[in-house]
Amino acid sequence: MSDTPTSTSEKVLSARPPLWRDIVIIKWVTQVFLLAVVLTALWFLTSQAGDNLKARSISADFNFIERPVDIQLSEGIDTHPDSGGRALWVGMVNTIRISLIGIIFATILGVIVGLARLSNNWLVRRLATIWVETLRNIPLLVQIIFFFSILTVLPRVSLETGPINGWLHISNKGISMPRVFLADGFYQWLVVVLIGAAVSYFVYKKRKRIHDETGANTSPVLWAVGAVALFGILGIFIHPIFSWVGSIFGALASLFDSLPILAPQLLLCALSVGLASTWIIRFIRKNRSARGHLSLVDDDWFRIIFTAAVSVAFIVLFVRWTGFSSWILNSGRDLFEVIESKFNVDGAARPFDAMRPDIVQPGKFPNYGSSGLTMSISFAAVFFGVVFYTSAFIGENVRGGILAVPKGQIEAANAVGLKRSHALRHIILPQAFRVILPPTGNQYLNLTKNTSLAIAVGYSDIVQVGTTVFNQTGKTLPVVGIWMLFYLSCSLTISVIVNWFNVRMQLVER
Repeated sequence: MSDTPTSTSEKVLSARPPLWRDIVIIKWVTQVFLLAVVLTALWFLTSQAGDNLKARSISADFNFIERPVDIQLSEGIDTHPDSGGRALWVGMVNTIRISLIGIIFATILGVIVGLARLSNNWLVRRLATIWVETLRNIPLLVQIIFFFSILTVLPRVSLETGPINGWLHISNKGISMPRVFLADGFYQWLVVVLIGAAVSYFVYKKRKRIHDETGANTSPVLWAVGAVALFGILGIFIHPIFSWVGSIFGALASLFDSLPILAPQLLLCALSVGLASTWIIRFIRKNRSARGHLSLVDDDWFRIIFTAAVSVAFIVLFVRWTGFSSWILNSGRDLFEVIESKFNVDGAARPFDAMRPDIVQPGKFPNYGSSGLTMSISFAAVFFGVVFYTSAFIGENVRGGILAVPKGQIEAANAVGLKRSHALRHIILPQAFRVILPPTGNQYLNLTKNTSLAIAVGYSDIVQVGTTVFNQTGKTLPVVGIWMLFYLSCSLTISVIVNWFNVRMQLVER
């Protein structure tokens, strides 16, 4: 009786350990068990907290979001919100607005201060040092109150001044400046600018090629920016000739109106299959060795199967949910009709227009009218506080990052005859940026969270608005929970962006 030879697969199967000793089975069972334990613990804690709150007659529901409230805000997209949820939304928008503006100006000022601290000019270097050491050692709350106190003692507005003839007006009501807005000819002008952007791309590539071939300083970025600026200036005068572009969008609107619902369904299904297939193919190629061997572990197969399942789920969703396809067609038609109407304007329409600030008296006291762009004293105090305070820390980050670049890099730049500005822009800053970015990202997080101090000067951010809401509704815990979720969302968003730049800028070792 001869032995029957076994195949390789049979040998592998026979060598596989039993289920209770299989590392793959143990891993997945352990993960599922731990997940169940965590969810059970969260459910238990939540139910216990709910029972305790109910026993003390403390309501933790979110019905206040739809409940009417009597709140009048000093500024925002809606100064008389009709519900608690609307009021909190206005506070969120105000917080995001001052955070974004603060990050932009704090970064610009911080870079200037950081470079000034490294200047060869003794006076500039000392002034930058005084700026950093003074502002970063004074608490932010004190600075906000200081700026608010200064703004409140400024001259008062009065109706005798009438319409403001200047371009800037500062008073105890805030800072008012002209409001620049998009006029009827903006879209025609935008077409000219887009053409300029396309031209600037080719100009940049050509100047870059000349630089690579000859080594001469061709300033490709400056030339590209100049091309866009030139077309922007020309567009102010020649933009009416592009009114015919509206007919193209009118034809697209008619096309969307005539398409059946099946068309976007097929397109979305094809897109779902294409994206999933592309990812799976790239994933397989990434895990394939140089000899063509494919080595995939259980987690890899799980990712592939999960991607395919998600793609199939989206296909089923697109096929069964016809309302989504109908919404795409209707939205596309409406969008193109709106754009078509923007091009069908008078040929003499300007791309931009401005309204100077004025003074009105809607009630008992005079105030700035809506024609200008007004920065209230509360907003101005918080703005100057967070910008100046954060710029001191960013300036130190910039200085430390530049000093972290090896001195040999600077000496090499000097040896090849580069100017100080060129060496700083092309050699030092690209390397220093990798050191500057992580702590600067932390300062962005701090700036966003520090805006909560605006409650001290009555700025209508989410904290100030939320305080008023829970005072009127008694929903303290839900409002505080919304605060925490909002700031967590903002912080995570900033962290994701900063980490993305960190990955893009990190050194690749070969």
